[in-house]
Amino acid sequence: MAEFDRRRFLGGLAATAAATGAVSAKEATPQEKPPQEAAVQVPPPPKVKLGDTGVTLSRLGQGTGVHGGQRQSDQTRLGFSKLVDLFHHAYSRGITFFDLADLYGTHVYFREALRTIPREKVAILTKLWWRFDGPEDKTAVEHRAQVTRSAIERFRHELTTDYLDIVLLHCLMRSDWGDQMKPYMEVLDEQKRLGRVKAVGVSCHDFGALKAAAESPWVDVILARINPRGVKMDASPEEVIPVLRKAKASGKSILGMKILGEGQLADEREACIRYAQQHDFMDAMTIGFEKPGQIDEVLSLMAKYPSVMS
Repeated sequence: MAEFDRRRFLGGLAATAAATGAVSAKEATPQEKPPQEAAVQVPPPPKVKLGDTGVTLSRLGQGTGVHGGQRQSDQTRLGFSKLVDLFHHAYSRGITFFDLADLYGTHVYFREALRTIPREKVAILTKLWWRFDGPEDKTAVEHRAQVTRSAIERFRHELTTDYLDIVLLHCLMRSDWGDQMKPYMEVLDEQKRLGRVKAVGVSCHDFGALKAAAESPWVDVILARINPRGVKMDASPEEVIPVLRKAKASGKSILGMKILGEGQLADEREACIRYAQQHDFMDAMTIGFEKPGQIDEVLSLMAKYPSVMS
């Protein structure tokens, strides 16, 4: 199942837009916005500053990693033209947060979108899939450091950009990841000093790893799994929420993922968006949209249930 329901993308959209006084997104210029999109009015998401990282992004992000792996995902499986068009639609609706990853293979797709989307208007999040570097006990620390430098250089080349807004260590699953990931962390710190990366952090797939991230002074950003049913989360919402609140209180920025449980909660999407919007610790969220109508519906739901952080 996809991240979003495939059957009814626009049910209730017109009524929701009217009730919320929807307006068109202002980021896109007429040249960047396809003429057919102008007739549909949807509310743009608010913009959010991530602490003192220098990164500003939309509260809603376009995810690209549904069922991702081996440098492909449900988004890349749409085909080059459809995914690039989806990026443009998202931008035309005011979305300026794009959630990419080396593991998903989505850098080159977004590079094409950047031919007409101004680089300075968007925030690019990507993720370092360190598991390709081989067994830890058989790989020298110096090798891991050099591979990380090469990866960041490759990411910038693939995206034709001088800098990456956010780089995360992808899919941490150990509570002692601070020791495990030290070579990568040191190089990412170096890349921050060089101005090639603005913010660093982690995505977690383990509760112990998440608790360690909340405590780590190295982390700027946590990408965390959160939804009302606990689907594909690191632990129950009742356990995860205090950890994320603690991380937020210590100055970290929190980005939510698995908002719809990777599609398992698609039939409860209104409740899921309302739930996400009520959290005072979550700066923004990313959802793996596959069709333009899905974006429009969620934006209307976000306007219907404004964030408590607005």
